Amino acid sequence: MIKNYIKSAKRNILKNKGVYGINIIGLSLGLASCLLILLFILDEVSYDGYNEKADDIVRVVFKAEIGGEEISEAVVMPPVGPTLEKDFPEVLTAARLKQMNDPSLSYNNKIYRDFDFAYIDPEFLEVFDFKIIDGNNTNPLEDPNSIILTKKQAKRYFGTENPIGKRLNSNEWDKQYTVTAVIEEIPENSHFEFGMFASMKGYEYANSTSWVNSDFHTYLLLKDGAQYKDLEAKLPGILDKYMGPQIREAVGVSYSEFKDNNRVGLFLQPLTDIHLNPDFVSSGHLKPGMDIKYLYIFGAVAIFMLFIACINFMNLATAAASKRAKEVGIRKVLGSGQKQLIKQFLTESFLATLIAAILAILLVVFFLPTFNDLAGKSLQVVDLLQYSIVLSTLVLIVLVAFLAGGYPAFFLSSFKPIQVLKSRFSASGKSNLRNGLVVFQFIISAGLILATIVVYQQMAFIQNKDLGYNKDHILVLRGAQLLGEQCDAFKNQILGDPRVKSVSNSSFLPAGVTDINMSGILLDNEYHRRMFIYNVDEAYIPTLGLELVAGRNFSKEFGAEEDKVIINETAANSLGFHQNPIGKTFIRDTDEGGRELTIIGVVKDFHFKSLHREIEPLILMNNPYGGLIVRTNTADVASLLSYIESEWQKFSLKEPFSYTFLDESFNKTYLREQKMGSILSIFTGLTIFVACMGLFGLVTFAAERRVREIGIRKVLGSSVPEIISLLSKDFIKLIFISFIIAFPLGYFLMEKWLQDFAYRIQIEWWFFLLAGLLTTLIALITIGFKSFKAASANPIKSLRTE
Repeated sequence: MIKNYIKSAKRNILKNKGVYGINIIGLSLGLASCLLILLFILDEVSYDGYNEKADDIVRVVFKAEIGGEEISEAVVMPPVGPTLEKDFPEVLTAARLKQMNDPSLSYNNKIYRDFDFAYIDPEFLEVFDFKIIDGNNTNPLEDPNSIILTKKQAKRYFGTENPIGKRLNSNEWDKQYTVTAVIEEIPENSHFEFGMFASMKGYEYANSTSWVNSDFHTYLLLKDGAQYKDLEAKLPGILDKYMGPQIREAVGVSYSEFKDNNRVGLFLQPLTDIHLNPDFVSSGHLKPGMDIKYLYIFGAVAIFMLFIACINFMNLATAAASKRAKEVGIRKVLGSGQKQLIKQFLTESFLATLIAAILAILLVVFFLPTFNDLAGKSLQVVDLLQYSIVLSTLVLIVLVAFLAGGYPAFFLSSFKPIQVLKSRFSASGKSNLRNGLVVFQFIISAGLILATIVVYQQMAFIQNKDLGYNKDHILVLRGAQLLGEQCDAFKNQILGDPRVKSVSNSSFLPAGVTDINMSGILLDNEYHRRMFIYNVDEAYIPTLGLELVAGRNFSKEFGAEEDKVIINETAANSLGFHQNPIGKTFIRDTDEGGRELTIIGVVKDFHFKSLHREIEPLILMNNPYGGLIVRTNTADVASLLSYIESEWQKFSLKEPFSYTFLDESFNKTYLREQKMGSILSIFTGLTIFVACMGLFGLVTFAAERRVREIGIRKVLGSSVPEIISLLSKDFIKLIFISFIIAFPLGYFLMEKWLQDFAYRIQIEWWFFLLAGLLTTLIALITIGFKSFKAASANPIKSLRTE
């Protein structure tokens, strides 16, 4: 019987190639989109899951509200890990990671930099699954000067040589590291990405007892069955016991008074939650997390697109019911029961879905490299063979077959044979359902168009916003700090070139890789809050194009000015110096004690952090160090770079020359949003295309059903535009109804998305107008094409067929 069902299904599919062609293309696009998005989502939720003990690993994080300043950091104080391991039996092992910025290591007088370097406790290898493929398998980081490399880094330094026992020199830190082991690459679905791990025993601040300075990523391996929430509830007592005695010395008040006026706490974050809950500030080579809202958005897009493809199937099948009415009547007269007919129609649906699934898999294989480029992924075709993907695909095929073919099967099998054989049957009774499904399709389409417009407007806003500094024509030479005492001479040499406008010596940048420095600030001998400290020289403000709104810049005419500072407007407001801030003083808390600083200038607020965050208080101190920031005034940057590199070689034959452009670093800050916007626009386009395919099919059936009416109208003098209007107006009404639902819903959802940006656009009325016009235009093109063809047909032919 099944064999007969399949034969009959094949005949019907071939007989109705137009209907099934639209259905199969729509279903294949919907299934392909679902598979691509499913691969993307599974990769995102798999982060750090490669660790066998992932469910028992947590990260200790720090949250506080001090003096109105909200702090959420992924780093905690040095003693936190060892203390928790000592005081709580449910903690099996504690391990810390301290990332280092841009170290420079050499082997055989060849220097390498700009790689991923971190200090880790030896216990780190007990917590995380690092596969050692060469060298010491037991405790490779026991020696303070030991270091382990990934396979890639080992090959980079030593080529085909055996790296074990080789030594890497650090002139920067005056150290020598011995390679004790080589490990496999850290999996890409890890929240950190490092190529070199040195022993924490060799880090000079590893044994710091400070409970007021945070700098260590700290992980805990809990006993099997231990609940991290139970442990988290005990952490306030730890702060009372260990932080309390240090508070008075640090901020000048008792711990109880400090705690009454501020909220400070340690919390635990499950390892597998880190990537999708990036609420804690991190930097360096810990990967930026993925906002879980994007997964919800793309998951919803995939589901909606599949629904639209299924709706097309249902609409076209029920619209075509009149063509198959006599077939159903004859089958029933010859003895077919309703169950047999349902099985027959479901077989057709399943066969169409199976063909669509095969096409979908081929589409995924073909477009996967392009999708990887857009999403910044490295997904492989072999990932399609994952158990979860295979199972999901099979479930989708069955689900779509029943969802798309179920209603038409029950609808078609319910025809009364007497009515259809007497030609009294009409499918118009189901038009309300079809109209509702069309409205649903265009709710999704219009909503996605609106979302795409909002995303692109926000990205354009970020690109064009007045940042308070000029990011164009800025060349960053972070490696210049490696020249040591020769850095000033190199700076003066390139400053003499007329193509160079100014050069500043600083490692603090408003975009891209930058040093980070924060200090506690005391006002009237009481702790006020932490503020960012930028160590700069007198050329920093003119080089970045900052604007002084009060006072003066640093100047060599006044000497070193180590105790003079320039603050931004936000810092002036925070300190209460709204008027006449020049000459006012405050205390900076340092390891050596309090240091009084005098304000000599106020710089206009500029965005030295991401636009996701509001501008925070900033202090500029005249204590330059690090690399060089170069402002150019030439369009021929290539020749200038060639000149600077040639000068570099005169000063350093060992250090490699490297550079970045500040505007490119700025753009990379929002690369995730740009990529997500591109992916959203593509899937929006596909969703609209599938919806329009269904609309095209419905217009086709509407025209065929009214072919005689059209012929009569033309004979009686109706023009082509009048007939196009006749065929179009009902569909246009449905599309306008969809706007009533789509736009309020789209507004609500996009407002939620925009809340992630401290600086954001307002959703304007013309966004809705543009989305409505685009949706209507797309629909009119789809409807108009078929309507024009029907209206232009020779009425003699349509009337003769009757």
